[in-house]
Amino acid sequence: MFQGSLKELHLPDVIQLVSVSSKTGAFHLQKNSDEGIIYLEQGRIVHAVLGSTEGDEAVYAMATWTEGTFRFVPDEASSRHSITKNNTNLLMEAARRLDEWKVLSKKIPSLDMVPRFEVPQGKQGKINLNTQEWLIMSKVNGTSSIAEIAVSSGLSPFDVAKMLYGLITMGLVKLEPPKQKPAPSAVPLVQSVSVDSDPVIKGLKELLEKLADTTVETLGNSAIMGIRRAHEQAVKELKEGKGAEAVQFMCQELLKQANILKGADIQKLLADKFREVLTSWNSEQG
Repeated sequence: MFQGSLKELHLPDVIQLVSVSSKTGAFHLQKNSDEGIIYLEQGRIVHAVLGSTEGDEAVYAMATWTEGTFRFVPDEASSRHSITKNNTNLLMEAARRLDEWKVLSKKIPSLDMVPRFEVPQGKQGKINLNTQEWLIMSKVNGTSSIAEIAVSSGLSPFDVAKMLYGLITMGLVKLEPPKQKPAPSAVPLVQSVSVDSDPVIKGLKELLEKLADTTVETLGNSAIMGIRRAHEQAVKELKEGKGAEAVQFMCQELLKQANILKGADIQKLLADKFREVLTSWNSEQG
């Protein structure tokens, strides 16, 4: 297995090394809690996914990572094809964005930073911005991070960072570190339900585990991180007394991942398997 650190070898160089040998397989990349996958068929990049982003933009986003790890799993394929550009054009753009990000990062060290709007003294009523800059400024509220603004504006984090770089240079925006999450209250705001003491909740937890196992069997280990996150969130909702809502949430999240990673056909297959699991579980409950 080919693996290493993105500090030592950046993504465009990593993919170039594998693509020239015409290999089929998947690159698994991880930076902190973020995990992305890039699929190759006979050396050609055909699909990429990073969270809810897929295709070219997912490759470009991961190309800006200057830390994290990568590993290449041979013969791991995806039925979904979201990339039509050839490797040369795709990797040239990825390398260009990496170079540009090195400049942007001097003023924007992290996408977790929170922009705050301010008007420089003497410039009241004299601010001229284009349409996209006004769109970004309308999302700046002093609490949303750059990554969150990108999601709400429908733009890529890279494009948002580029515009914010200009606004920071103009003195219209300042960046603040992400807000610290408040310490847990001595009295929980939501009354938790003990999974072990409540037979109904315990049964629902077992159902969540069956759904997670079914998803791993269907999608393979490439989806394990996303499955784990969905399962942990669903268990948390169970403990908050949400019951069936937690099961519904998990099914929706896992089906969404199936569509992104493997396409609509595998998503439908997984949905059918979920129905079988739910029918069987309902019968066992009597």
